[in-house]
Amino acid sequence: MRAFVTGAAGFIGSNLVDRLVSAGHAVVGVDNFSSGQRRFLKNAGEQARFAFVEMDLLDRRAVTAAMAGCDIVFHLAANADVRFGTNHTFKDIEQNVIVTYNVLEAMRSTGTRKIAFSSTGSVYGEAAVFPTPEDAPFPVQTSLYGTSKIAAEGLISSYSEAFDFQAFIFRFVSILGERYTHGHVFDFYRKLLLNN
Repeated sequence: MRAFVTGAAGFIGSNLVDRLVSAGHAVVGVDNFSSGQRRFLKNAGEQARFAFVEMDLLDRRAVTAAMAGCDIVFHLAANADVRFGTNHTFKDIEQNVIVTYNVLEAMRSTGTRKIAFSSTGSVYGEAAVFPTPEDAPFPVQTSLYGTSKIAAEGLISSYSEAFDFQAFIFRFVSILGERYTHGHVFDFYRKLLLNN
């Protein structure tokens, strides 16, 4: 398999890249290093099966060119700066919705028909039912980030119906592990170290 991984230098992306390459798959990783780190790609960069393209996913032509020949897209790139979404209201729309549209258009152009998308448990907003089932209705949204991920999920669903894509959407919540660098769990842990 030849995989196209957006956000390849991020926490989830870099771990996925390492796993795919170690399993013998060819990987094209893309990142703009807005939050990802080059050092996370050190191991993959030493493998012949890994190719890296530094790019802005807002450039649809570049995305299409880099995706040519890929069998599946792992779309992990996103604005992950959830806390400050109201300080820059267009950023979530641009980085999470428009970028997803560009990825889907590139898939349509290149004939790539499978996508795995990293969404978020934040789409459930202030849920009334706990644990919250996947088919729970969407409540009032509490973040622009969650709203942008709902919009991206909607685009993926529509493209899947219109163009016969196969989509897998993962609504992650508080993933932790090696290379985890930011987020509410990280901030809480840092505060505990400073003042237990």
